[in-house]
Order: sequence, then structure tokens, then C-alpha cells
Amino acid sequence: MDGPLNLSATPWAAAANRSGGGGPPAALAGGAPLSVFGVLLLTLLALLAAATFLWNVLVLATILRVRAFHRVPHNLVASLAASDVMVAALVMPLSLVHELAGRRWRLGRRLCQVWIAFDVLCCTASIWNVTAIALDRYWSLSRHLEYTLRSRRCISNAMIALTWALSAVIALAPLLFGWGETYSEGSQECQVSKEPSYTVFSTFGAFYLPLCVVLFVYWKIYKAAKFRIGSRKSNSIAPEGLEVKEASQQSQMVFTVRHATVTFQTDGDTWREQKEKKAILMVGILIGVFVLCWIPFFITELINPLCSCDIPPIWKSIFLWLGYSNSFFNPLIYTAFNKNYNNAFRNLFSRQH
Repeated sequence: MDGPLNLSATPWAAAANRSGGGGPPAALAGGAPLSVFGVLLLTLLALLAAATFLWNVLVLATILRVRAFHRVPHNLVASLAASDVMVAALVMPLSLVHELAGRRWRLGRRLCQVWIAFDVLCCTASIWNVTAIALDRYWSLSRHLEYTLRSRRCISNAMIALTWALSAVIALAPLLFGWGETYSEGSQECQVSKEPSYTVFSTFGAFYLPLCVVLFVYWKIYKAAKFRIGSRKSNSIAPEGLEVKEASQQSQMVFTVRHATVTFQTDGDTWREQKEKKAILMVGILIGVFVLCWIPFFITELINPLCSCDIPPIWKSIFLWLGYSNSFFNPLIYTAFNKNYNNAFRNLFSRQH
């Protein structure tokens, strides 16, 4: 590095000073003062990176150890967890160093290019993996007869391969084709290429296209689920002389033919409806959190180079780390709605003890 990091120049510290965050200064990096508020913020970001890494590693370890998870859709979840692990291990630590240095890069051109490439690769892969999970859920719900286990496995593997291939193209385009510059030695800046044509290409490929896909897919999922559940509830028409009643509290059907009554179980229609509703809710929350976390960052990324707007550094940092936090929420949301993961986690820890 060229010299000691000037922590007092970080946007977090500047925000803390403006907001009156006081207290005794912390002596960090050669005695540069940082307010208590700034220390707490940076500590929170470090904890976020550590928690993101550990939680996604736990999901990956569970999928690898439990044989029942060696199938669809858990391969999609494993791909999502792998991309989020890479965000936590390869992207967030260097981003934290970048924040500590006041958003100035002092680690050289080569490491800057590697960091930016992994940043774009991992975040784009995470976003497209969420899209693949939504598509898999839609096809399993709307085409459950055609979408067999074999075809589902082939399609999910193809989606995983396309996710990482597209992410690699977007991430490596500036390096391979000279599409803008990521590092400026004079101003010590390290950022995604601001070439307007690359900005449009990367933001649409990494966010706006998958955003349109997931919103359309969730709308179709909602419509398909509403139609299926509604058709089951309205299935009370029977031939003449045959009366059909559906028990409201139990998963059974009561048939009355003339004066004889026959009752039999319907193999868990109610359980299936509850499972579908839970899956729809999970996908909806996954998509909603994804949109809330990433849309501020990608709006500013698209607008800033095109209109030459001057966005304060503090907001750039907030939007960037809000996007990174999506990698923390993904495993929480998915495992919270799946009892199999909760049971597997308990078994994993109980075996270790």
C-alpha cells in the first residue's frame, strides 16, 4: 500500500460527524480518529460479512451431507448459496477495506480488476439464481405433469450453467474487450466501468432483465395457484343421483349414492394446498427482499454515468451494502420456509455434539 489509511475520510465517518456521533475517538491505522458511530457501523458491516459467509456455508454443508438434498430444487439452492458465499468471502472484505480508506483504492490495479470482476460475477450470479428458483417453482406448479423429475433436473442444471456463464460474460467484458476502465491511478478509484454502453449492458443483464422475469413469473405463479386452489374448492358438481361433499376440517371426501354413504381419504389435498401456499409465500418474500435490496443500487448505477449526476459517497456506500445484504437474507428466507432444512441443521449440530 502507498501509505496509512485515512479513516477519517470514510463516508461512514463523515456521516457520523455530520450526525453528531461523538464520544472518544478510536485510534485506528496510525492514529487516524474515527467516531464511535463510525466504529459501530464498520463493525456491523464486518459482522454482516461474517454472518453471510457462515450461514451460506451451513446451507452448503447441509446440502452436501444430506442425501435427500442431492436433487432438484436443492441444486438451485446450492448454486445460490455458493454465489452468496463468494460474495461474503471475496467481495465484502475488500469492499470493507475500500470503505475504510475513504473509497480510495490503494491495493494496486491488478487486485482492483480482480475484485471488481468477482463483485460483478458473484452478485450477478446470486440475482440470476433467485430468478432460476422462481422459474423452477413456477414450472413445478403450472406444469406438474410435464415437469417430471428427470426434465426438472436437466432444466435446473441448464439454468445453473447459463447463470454462471452470463455472469462471467458481464463480469469479464471490460477486461476481455477493453470496455471501459475500472481503476484510476491518479484519483485512486476502483469501481465498475462507467462506460455508458457497458453500464446499460451490465445493469440490464445483471438486474433489470432478471427483475422483469421474476415479477412476471411471480404474477403467473399467483394466477396458477389461485386457479388450482379455486378449482379444487369448486369441484362439487356430480352426476345425477351422486352427491359429493368435501369435509371442511379433514382431508376426506364423502360420497352419498342413493342411501349409501362412502367416505375415503383424498391423499392429502389439503396438505398439498398448504404446501403450495407456503412455497408461493417463500418465493414472494425472496423476490421482494431481492428487489428492495438491489433496486436503489442499480437505479443509481444506471443513472449516474448517463446524466453525470453527483451522488454523495455515503449514499453509494449505503446502496452497495444494502445490495450485499441480499446474500445474507437469501438463506434465511429459504430455510425459514423449509422444515427439512431446520431438521437437517439440528441433526448436523447434534451429531457434532
